[in-house]
Amino acid sequence: MITVTEATATAGALKRLSDEGVSIWLDDLSRGRIESGNLAELVETKHVVGVTTNPSIFQAAIGSGKGYEEQLTDLATRGVTVDEAVRMMTTADVRAAADVLRPVYDTTGGRDGRVSIEVDPRLAHDTRATIAEARQLAWLVDRPNVMIKIPATTAGLPAITEVIGLGISVNVTLIFSLERYREVMDAYLAGLEKAAKKGLDLSTIHSVASFFVSRVDSEIDKRLTVLGTDAALALKGRAALANARLAYEAYEEVFAGQRWNSLGGARANKQRPLWASTGVKDPAYKDTLYVDDLVAPGTVNTMPEATLNATADHGRITGDTVTGGYAQARADLAAVEALGISYDEVVQQLEDEGVAKFEVAWQDLLDAVTKSLNSKGVDAE
Repeated sequence: MITVTEATATAGALKRLSDEGVSIWLDDLSRGRIESGNLAELVETKHVVGVTTNPSIFQAAIGSGKGYEEQLTDLATRGVTVDEAVRMMTTADVRAAADVLRPVYDTTGGRDGRVSIEVDPRLAHDTRATIAEARQLAWLVDRPNVMIKIPATTAGLPAITEVIGLGISVNVTLIFSLERYREVMDAYLAGLEKAAKKGLDLSTIHSVASFFVSRVDSEIDKRLTVLGTDAALALKGRAALANARLAYEAYEEVFAGQRWNSLGGARANKQRPLWASTGVKDPAYKDTLYVDDLVAPGTVNTMPEATLNATADHGRITGDTVTGGYAQARADLAAVEALGISYDEVVQQLEDEGVAKFEVAWQDLLDAVTKSLNSKGVDAE
């Protein structure tokens, strides 16, 4: 029997999530979703106020060619390279999605209504090329509500600073470790300082830091299962939430410090934590785990559609589920370390795998588009 408290928590879960200060973004995009009106409907009925994309999403959307036939024919007729063809299609989709979300952008003063597009994942370890690609993507999309996604690799950090310093809004992606997250926030603040020296309006520059969640549990749970002890098994499903909660603690600390205060006084925007990879990988866990248990003001949760629908159907939003859990979070990660599982090793492995997976997805997309272009009688270089 559902109690009154449970009924209240599940009723209008997406609205409650928004009311708690969590911006709901959709982690998916396709031309069909835009042209059918589905994206606009999600904005209207499911409190969606942003969209994120990545190479895997575009590979799934464009790889089949469905919905892209006319543009592919035009691109083939022009004899463009496959790289140019992919960029023309992806930026066209992001531009169209940005137009759908423009009213949200205007209403929220640029805080939401954002659509993210990622730099070529093959450039993840090349700072200069990442900066050039970010400038090019911002120019190609040509919408004020675009965010350029830059991976939080070692080479990505100075690129973040430079791109923010140019006044371009950035979504920093593939963050797994607390140490790297602090470096990302530092890179953002350094970028704002550069922008301020140039006399740019800091209020127009926005950023989110995409802290990945479910993959942390997937890797650590696998290692806990191998250990197989009662102590190890009792820690399954706790590391990812602990990691994210401590990331929020770091966010609170950095954006309450003196360095931030001077920038905030110049109307700069905080770089919000964004919970990414929030679809549950283990069917033993509730499918809204990384939504219900990561509610905190000033955050973004980007969800695949299945997670969005699950939250709408049976999510239990009961208020802030982050800021009261710092001590337990530290204890959980310490307990994992005590069992011989290296936190540093896990998060570095996840970063390396994340970059590699996006490179593979991008290459699969290039191969599919090459095949489509060639089928229309024009060789793709």
